[in-house]
Amino acid sequence: MPYRPKKMERQVVGGILRRFRNWLPRHGAGPPQDNLGEVVKEPERAQEHCLPNFAGGQHFFEYLLVVSLKKKPSVDDYEPTITYQFPKRENLLRGQQEEEERLLGAIPLFCFPDGNEWAPLTEYPRETFSFVLTNVDGSRKIGYCRRLLILDEVEKRHQISMAVIYPFMQGLREAAFPAPGKTVTLKSFIPDSGTEFISLTRPLDSHLEHVDFSSLLRCLSFEQILQIFASAVLERRIIFLAEGLSTLSQCIHAAAALLYPFSWAHTYIPVVPESLLATVCCPTPFMVGVQMRFRQEVMESPMEEVLLVNLCEGTFLMSVGDEKDILPPKLQEDILESLGQGIKGSQTSEQINEHVSGPFVQFFVKTVGHYASYIKREANGQSHFQERAFYKALTSKANRRFVKKFVKTQLFSLFIQEAEKSKNPPAGYFQQKILEYEERKKQKKPKEKTLK
Repeated sequence: MPYRPKKMERQVVGGILRRFRNWLPRHGAGPPQDNLGEVVKEPERAQEHCLPNFAGGQHFFEYLLVVSLKKKPSVDDYEPTITYQFPKRENLLRGQQEEEERLLGAIPLFCFPDGNEWAPLTEYPRETFSFVLTNVDGSRKIGYCRRLLILDEVEKRHQISMAVIYPFMQGLREAAFPAPGKTVTLKSFIPDSGTEFISLTRPLDSHLEHVDFSSLLRCLSFEQILQIFASAVLERRIIFLAEGLSTLSQCIHAAAALLYPFSWAHTYIPVVPESLLATVCCPTPFMVGVQMRFRQEVMESPMEEVLLVNLCEGTFLMSVGDEKDILPPKLQEDILESLGQGIKGSQTSEQINEHVSGPFVQFFVKTVGHYASYIKREANGQSHFQERAFYKALTSKANRRFVKKFVKTQLFSLFIQEAEKSKNPPAGYFQQKILEYEERKKQKKPKEKTLK
């Protein structure tokens, strides 16, 4: 892939960001789409690399970085190197400086996860993908990358572009981080165009902010997506194989998003760097993406009970064998029926996301939506979840058998722990869907009595 001395330079432009990709630009004149993309645009999460907890505050992003392949001195080889950084932090305490060095030291590896076989290129299609860096406290930083070649002839233009980008990024970083549904307006100066204004609106519902199901739908059937979901629900080991970094990161984020309102808390690496391929041998749950060029190495690794998904061919290369039997049959039928109602070509990405995500949210509404009724709060402020009574409350034996297993997962445990700590009644998108479901059940009962 990659580097042409003197003539070309492949670079990654990216940043450690908070909720930006799927925000809706609301008019104004805005910079050319390509320029905005080179700054901070596109997909979602790669390797799970542990870092100290470096507080970032409520900013749109923490860093904008350019990572380039640079020739090593006296060696015919290249290495990823940070060649531009914004902002430059000064007057840091020693501990903070060490933490920043660890963070910035990890990023180049994930911007160029495809090993060290870099060769001269005359062209390279622009590609966007992302990775994840995990703090010691379990919180995650998302890196958004855009890879491209830069020619000598346009290098001056590129420098001008960076000069224009600097005040824009400074304004973006200093802007107040808006609440869901609110808008922030930024001013940008473009040479020969004058001052322009860009408005960014944060989605009211944030659970699909970083998700695009299109790649997953192109690569796999509904039945296969359902089996991946079933494996993830029981926290198994899942490996995705694909040629493109964009496909890997988009598909793995989409698969993880299907678990809403639960969050995957185990190893999560949308694009595994070559030096970390041993991750696929871990005995603990993981969800990782590996480039197709490493397929043979992965296949020859000692792995047990893994679902190996070939996104290029839409097949499972390895599986446990019981994936079709994990979820209750009736609820599987409900999901497939809803998904099969069709996606129209005229639908927006947000509408497609809702169409795909909705049936899986309903699955959790029907199986665990009654959880709040089984959190008993004591007079001393302590809360206790009544697990046995919770799953026994389900009338369907198939649903009860599934939930009895699901309550033992970390997915469910972390969700319940948060619910137990909350002093206020549940709120948000999931609770809204629970209330809508309960209302439909109430309206259905009088009709059933009338029929009798």
